Order: sequence, then C-alpha cells, then structure tokens
Amino acid sequence: MKRRNFIKSVMAVSAVAATPAVLMAQEKAKKKGPNDLTYEAAVEAITGGKEVKESKKVKLTVPEIAENGAVVPVKVEVDHPMEEGNYVKAIHVLNTKNGNARCADVMLTPENGKGYFATRVKLGGTQEVVGLVELSDGTFIKAGKSVKVTIGGCG
Repeated sequence: MKRRNFIKSVMAVSAVAATPAVLMAQEKAKKKGPNDLTYEAAVEAITGGKEVKESKKVKLTVPEIAENGAVVPVKVEVDHPMEEGNYVKAIHVLNTKNGNARCADVMLTPENGKGYFATRVKLGGTQEVVGLVELSDGTFIKAGKSVKVTIGGCG
C-alpha cells in the first residue's frame, strides 16, 4: 500500500510542477517580440504606404541555394547617381518568411559615393530576399530573389 501511495504522490507533484511550464510555453508561443513584423508590415512601415516599383537599377546578389541559412551573403547595388539632391537615401534588406522580415536597414548620404551594401543574413527556410531602396526624391524601388535554404538558420 505504501508503494501505491508513493507513486500517486509522485504523479500528483509531477502534474502540478509540469503545469506552469506548459502554460509558460503556450504563453511564449502566443507572444511575439517587439521587432516581429511580417514582410507586408515591414514594407508598410518603411514606405508609409507609398508604391514600390520593381527596378533593374537594383542589383540584388544572393545565392540560389544556401547550404546554411545562418549565413546567407547578400549584396545590394543601386545604379543611381550619388550627388547632392539626387541620391540613394536608404537600402533595406528584407525577407518574406522569417519572424522578423527586416534583416538590415542602412541609411546613406551623397558622401558615400555609391549605393552599395553587403551583409550576411539568417534565413529560417526557403524564401525570397528583397532589396528595397529609398531614393532621395521619396520614391521606392526594389528587387527580389528566391533563396533555397537546405539547413534553416533561425531554428
């Protein structure tokens, strides 16, 4: 009889101890961080609702297949003059499926000499990477390419 009571006690304590952990895990799954944005929300936040046009002036270089999603090289080059009053104001690197679509935001001035930015980003899986460029006249242009990720980097 003592053994049966001992087992019942252990089971009861285990259930009570596991319940807060389960509840906390469920609560954490519901909450998103303050920087979590979908791709559409990130574009809206950057552009303020302005139209974004596809452009051949934006050259986005990413690998077609990334063996490791934790270190995916990205280069954005903009074929646009960098002179006073007419320059590349910002380059934004975005993704379409990670929890936070914003990978990098770089602000430029005419003194930079060239609309260019290179970095490495984390991708959780196969998705599109987008180079979104803001020009000094307030217009937005972009280019996007799909990257197949064999091992996710946001895991």
